[in-house]
Amino acid sequence: MAAIAIPTPRASTKSETFVDNKRTEDIRHQNIAAAQAVADAVRTSLGPKGMDKMIQTGSGEVIITNDGATILNKMEVLQPAAKMLVQLSKSQDSVAGDGTTTVVVLAGALLKQCSSLLSHGIHPTVISDALHKTSVKAVDVLTAMAVPVELSDRDSLVKSASTSLNSKVVSQYSTLLAPLAVDAVLSVVDPAKPDMVDLRDIKIVKKLGGTVDDTELVKGLVFDKKVSHSAGGPTRMENAKIGVIQFQISPPKTDIEQSIVVSDYTQMDRILKEERNYILGMIKKIKATGCNVLLIQKSILRDAVTDLSLHYLAKAKILVIKDVERDDIEFITKTLNCLPIANIEHFRAEKLGHADLVEEASLGESKIVKITGIKNMGRTTTVLVRGSNQLVLDEAERSLHDALCVVRCLVNKRFLIAGGGAPEIELSRQLGAWAKVLQGMESYCVKSFAEALEVIPYTLAENAGLNPIGIVTELRNRHAQGEINAGINVRKGQITNILEENVVQPLLVSTSAISLATECVRMILKIDDIVTVRKLEMCCIVERRYSCWREEGLFSGVFYTLDPGIEDLEL
Repeated sequence: MAAIAIPTPRASTKSETFVDNKRTEDIRHQNIAAAQAVADAVRTSLGPKGMDKMIQTGSGEVIITNDGATILNKMEVLQPAAKMLVQLSKSQDSVAGDGTTTVVVLAGALLKQCSSLLSHGIHPTVISDALHKTSVKAVDVLTAMAVPVELSDRDSLVKSASTSLNSKVVSQYSTLLAPLAVDAVLSVVDPAKPDMVDLRDIKIVKKLGGTVDDTELVKGLVFDKKVSHSAGGPTRMENAKIGVIQFQISPPKTDIEQSIVVSDYTQMDRILKEERNYILGMIKKIKATGCNVLLIQKSILRDAVTDLSLHYLAKAKILVIKDVERDDIEFITKTLNCLPIANIEHFRAEKLGHADLVEEASLGESKIVKITGIKNMGRTTTVLVRGSNQLVLDEAERSLHDALCVVRCLVNKRFLIAGGGAPEIELSRQLGAWAKVLQGMESYCVKSFAEALEVIPYTLAENAGLNPIGIVTELRNRHAQGEINAGINVRKGQITNILEENVVQPLLVSTSAISLATECVRMILKIDDIVTVRKLEMCCIVERRYSCWREEGLFSGVFYTLDPGIEDLEL
């Protein structure tokens, strides 16, 4: 009898490749495609020659900007994975303040490479672990390339702020705004905490009119309102003693809604006389402390001041600025080195602030109030931003905020690095060499990470109207020859030493961009399903009758439920 040949089973290859089910693949690719779409939307805004976006909100407001965080924040993104890229740009904005477009473009490029690796059967966990390892290595490489900087080196700080401003709509004013940003940050640095800067100590006041050239740094306070002098009060006060009050100089109201019926004129006269005496008594107490300038917080309960109180304050020669926002009280008291006063009984001379001059100044058709020469002034400063229209004014504020954040980065981590795509290409070259040393799937993942980094110089060249392939190839060649600071000079349209062109940026911007982008991509890769939990909708109201025992006796009540799937129950 012939022997039956039993076929030997072939060796399983499951340990070598990963085969996912169809639904998981679809979800993962759907997430990657959505995130890439968001990255492509802001990619054209990258760099000094990037395009601007005009955003029209639902309320009809129009915004013109090329700031990645602003564009993404205003976009109505519905897909969950795409929302993660919006949150990514917000994270970069809070950590570094700049590089919000770079981090999203970089995340999009990494996701594209990850999609290719997944199609070759590499497990998402393997890719995720390799990305984490590579990002740590990338931060080390960038730190080795960085140049240390001291806060006393003002020129280097100004160059870094100028690089940030050069990619903005108001780039032509970078020579004015960059030094202004540096001076503002350095003026609020506390010697006790030299590595910490709180940007809330720098107040930006926007005033329509003039041009961005009229923007100035004010060592003191600026109020975007005029003095309340309807009763003929003073508009200028020297040797000012300033009180910040949080109570109202107006007749009191009852705690609850009540109607007071006045039956004759004598009662009416008595009410008016009591009101006058009440207000006059308050103003006498204020004047007795020597106070001659009052900052009155806006009130929602009743009028902070009335025409009668303004009349008495004018007679007492007290300058009044009313409707001060509640959110500004902390900044004002810190600047004036005084205490807010919540009750007239607590109004004392030691709680007042002192300044050389408080005056109302005219800016075109509008007016502002300036307080200068503050004694024992806190570590704060004010920037008065001007602009010819609201769009320019808003963009100037956003650009100035980015410049302030860049200088803050240099205070926190005092290292500079070249711009113009130089660090990304050098990083790509070194990681590519490192990938050849590694073995297995990890080597492919590191190589893909290195290729993804080239999207930054490629996009810079593309947005500047240059030949991206030729530029990136030449850039690779220059870096291979040891020119680690060679970058794309978009103004000259060629490769130059970018440090000599004063195109620099804080190390923290580049390192946080790579770390945050990698973390976001790893999170998207780990998602293999989307579970939607819908809220119960009010399809109908089911009425139930029930009997309930109370002290009053047995009675019938009605119970309403929002769940249409439950049948009536006999209780």
